[in-house]
Amino acid sequence: MKTFFKGILIWVTLGILILLIYNFLFLDNFSLYGTLTLTYTDFIEKLERGEVKEITIDGKKVIGKLINGKDFTTFILPEDRELYSLFKRQGIKVSVKPENQNHWITTFLISWLPFIVLIFLWVLFIRQMQPGNKPFSFARSRAKLIKEGESKVTFKDVAGVEEAKEELQEVVEFLKNPQRFTKLGARIPKGVLLIGPPGTGKTLLAKAIAGEAGVPFFSISGSDFVEMFVGVGAARVRDLFQQAKSHAPCIIFIDEIDAVGRMRGAGLGGGHDEREQTLNQLLVEMDGFDTGEGIVIIAATNRPDILDPALLRPGRFDRQVIVPPPDVHGREAILSLYAKKIKLSPTVDLKAIAKSTPGFTGANLENLMNEAALIAAKKGKEFVEMEDLEEAKDKILMGKERKGMALNEEEKRIIAYHEAGHALVAYYLPDPDPVHKISIIPRGQALGVTQQLPLDDRHIYTEDYLLKKITVLLGGRVSEEIVFQKLTTGARDDLKRATTLAKKMICEFGMSKYLGPLTYGRSEEPIFLGKEMFQIKDFSEETAKVIDLEAKEIIHKCYEEAKKIITKYIEKLHLVAQTLLEEETIDSEKFKLLLQEN
Repeated sequence: MKTFFKGILIWVTLGILILLIYNFLFLDNFSLYGTLTLTYTDFIEKLERGEVKEITIDGKKVIGKLINGKDFTTFILPEDRELYSLFKRQGIKVSVKPENQNHWITTFLISWLPFIVLIFLWVLFIRQMQPGNKPFSFARSRAKLIKEGESKVTFKDVAGVEEAKEELQEVVEFLKNPQRFTKLGARIPKGVLLIGPPGTGKTLLAKAIAGEAGVPFFSISGSDFVEMFVGVGAARVRDLFQQAKSHAPCIIFIDEIDAVGRMRGAGLGGGHDEREQTLNQLLVEMDGFDTGEGIVIIAATNRPDILDPALLRPGRFDRQVIVPPPDVHGREAILSLYAKKIKLSPTVDLKAIAKSTPGFTGANLENLMNEAALIAAKKGKEFVEMEDLEEAKDKILMGKERKGMALNEEEKRIIAYHEAGHALVAYYLPDPDPVHKISIIPRGQALGVTQQLPLDDRHIYTEDYLLKKITVLLGGRVSEEIVFQKLTTGARDDLKRATTLAKKMICEFGMSKYLGPLTYGRSEEPIFLGKEMFQIKDFSEETAKVIDLEAKEIIHKCYEEAKKIITKYIEKLHLVAQTLLEEETIDSEKFKLLLQEN
């Protein structure tokens, strides 16, 4: 981009120089600054009074000098014979320039030069916008080619997604030894669609396939196809497949394919916009009349729900491989993989870290190890220790500590009792998620945090578990009410989450004792509006009243349960809150010791 602006500056400067040269060379070398402009009548009067010293006639234009030394200019009628007699009687020195001197140069500079400069600047702009600065290379594919043997990533560098690796291993076998399958009449899969949340390793798996198979690997993003010029996306798809055919067998990897693969006819632009033309060309190339052999297309997306059905049918993307977040064993394997790049202390327990990070993806875990290394380096340590990993985990889960935020003593007391209320209810409820850490240090958007971590990864939730979760959320508000006899805004987020969960139990999970096992309200997401959701009300006003009343009943029941626990163990509440005010943070072991004291 710097080169582009430098080129613009050079050509603007050149244009200014040309205009200056034109002024000096083609305007008769007379200075126009401070020159008098005379009317024809004034000019005749000055001639008759003998005030004109000399003149130069250029067609109808007269440029001259007066006796007092001033320059002037005017226009005359060339057919006026009496004027020439007057020149002779006054004895004025007269010079005449040949008419139309340098006419073609003047015409060129005035008429054509601006157009030529504009055209040149446009070509320069287009050149800067194209890969390799080649003008008019719109239709060239922007795919990056990794040649055979250049990819060093293999399946050994991927952990936590063993089922996906097993399924993709067959693709590697297809590419390494296609005759083994084709001799039995089997067809090599055209495409593999990797589906999973962000950060689960979809791109890494594609690179590992290329490394394992030892074939050329074309990598491109879905957004690289779409351009502001109509038809460019389709041309780039054709060019990509032409390049792939010349390197077959090979792999084409399209990351974020939903950028071009969205369902047709669902957007605001109608059925002939640039993106849909690009998708049509991609569909033809994958399974049209001219199908290539030995080209496997791997695509990745975290939005399979918005892809066009024609893209997902057999013959195009034959396989859909789910790449989920890793379980506890997968997280431990991923941590062990990244731990090889970091100097870890022998006391670090990666299994404990894996258990305390449910829901973390591979990208989250890599970030966790990197943050821990940065924290240890800031402290001047030789090795990354367990406390560094815990601090990095808290930073990722709860946000960075805002130690500079000034809270008065009254606010600190309210926050301490609020968090102690959450923790106390969570501890004394049967079979809760254990309390991992309590803190009144502001982190992120929260003024205090009570962190619970489940013993195992959960995939389904019982009604009893959800009710306990609501009860724990209300524990902070109950504690404030009992201790301070007043309500604050500190429970705003807790109340919002509790209300949302109660309504989901009734409307989505079929856990309503009044409405029965039915779902109410449908959420639809128009494809062209991104993440914006529309809640469609498909129930009556009477049913809406029942939903509101039952949600209120659930919240009230959980609120009373939380109040019962905190009232019973009020002395423990004071103890935990006072300890929080003194130490600011309490871990799980310290919390258990406090509650076990007499």
